[in-house]
Amino acid sequence: MKVRDFMVWDVISVRPENTIKEVMSIFVEKKIGGVPIMKKDGTLIGMVTDGDILRALKPLDRRIHDYFSFMTYIAVEDRDIHLDEIINREIIKIAKTHGIVTVGPDDDMETVINILAKHHFKKLPVVNGVNRVIGVISRGDVIRNIQQTIVESM
Repeated sequence: MKVRDFMVWDVISVRPENTIKEVMSIFVEKKIGGVPIMKKDGTLIGMVTDGDILRALKPLDRRIHDYFSFMTYIAVEDRDIHLDEIINREIIKIAKTHGIVTVGPDDDMETVINILAKHHFKKLPVVNGVNRVIGVISRGDVIRNIQQTIVESM
């Protein structure tokens, strides 16, 4: 079985200039946890996941040092300023842009399973010969495919 037989062809993607806030809205609305970041022509330039966003939103850790005390605090005002700054940042600034692992439409299911298992990815972009995204494949897609083709036939 080839990737083209069980990938999702209708790709939800974002552009590099989309903000973190916009991407979070897409994740919630579409009930997804990751998207490819593409140029206007469909060329893959990055991947971003809900985990990337969570890491970007983690609270600031401020430390005050003097001779008599060591104090750790997170001021509410600092947190709000930090959050506003982060959510309005372009998504490409927190996305993975190097070493993106992809598959092609003619790769077989075993290749996809090995990549997903080895790297603990949730989703892989499917690209054509000129690095344009033509689909995505997720762990859920693979599990559904295994269940439909293998488990049900047993």
